[in-house]
Amino acid sequence: MTEAAQVPEGRAPLAPSARPLPALAAVYRAQLSRARVARVPLLFVATFQSIGIMILMRGVVDGGAGAEANAVVAGSSVLVVAFVALNLLAQYFGQLRTGGLDHYATLPVPAAAVVLGTAAAYASFTVPGVAVTAVTGALLYQLPLGGLWLLLAVVPLAGAALAGLGAALGLLAPRPELATLAGQLGMSAALLLGVLPAGRLPEPLRWTRELLPSSYGVDALAEMFEPAPDAGLVVAHLGVCAGVGVLALALATWAYRRAARA
Repeated sequence: MTEAAQVPEGRAPLAPSARPLPALAAVYRAQLSRARVARVPLLFVATFQSIGIMILMRGVVDGGAGAEANAVVAGSSVLVVAFVALNLLAQYFGQLRTGGLDHYATLPVPAAAVVLGTAAAYASFTVPGVAVTAVTGALLYQLPLGGLWLLLAVVPLAGAALAGLGAALGLLAPRPELATLAGQLGMSAALLLGVLPAGRLPEPLRWTRELLPSSYGVDALAEMFEPAPDAGLVVAHLGVCAGVGVLALALATWAYRRAARA
């Protein structure tokens, strides 16, 4: 029996599925190119928004260094990630369900590569804004700049967690309008619970803050502003953030497969 005869009648042979890493790289490059064209103005908005919040919060933390100043600068820096990776990604996947998802579903590309590549592109896009915000905040609050190297870990880990959550919200929402609303509510939660010092939050909101994955990235970065950072605490915060990121991206991958079959 020839190879052609083995194909079920009435069904065209499918192209072999692409390998995960090359597929991931291809999706990443395509999404990064698209984001560079369409999202630059929004990145400026996210950066200026975070810098403006830090200026306004100087009155709350008495304008000086300390644990609260550390939290404000760290939270404002991670807020740039939340604006792009959570808010915009929820909108993107929500709109993709109206027709664009069919295009990806017909390609021989694994679902995980689509979700991971898109999430990585959006998270990478936040790097300049996060760096500008963190440096500006450290200078504004007279905090040491030496600990900002931790952004190399905070941005991808917090970005993965928030991007996975944003993608899941967009893919699970029944309509694009609800996906946009969910993304904006998520970013508002990141603003309220991430930028405000935890000590100034009511007790119920402190517990809610523990459920927000980006808060662990905020706490890790805030710890690096201390005169003698606790390395074990920083690693623990980053570990939680990484674990939540894996779960969030797995949820987004499942939501993608579910939406593609619908």
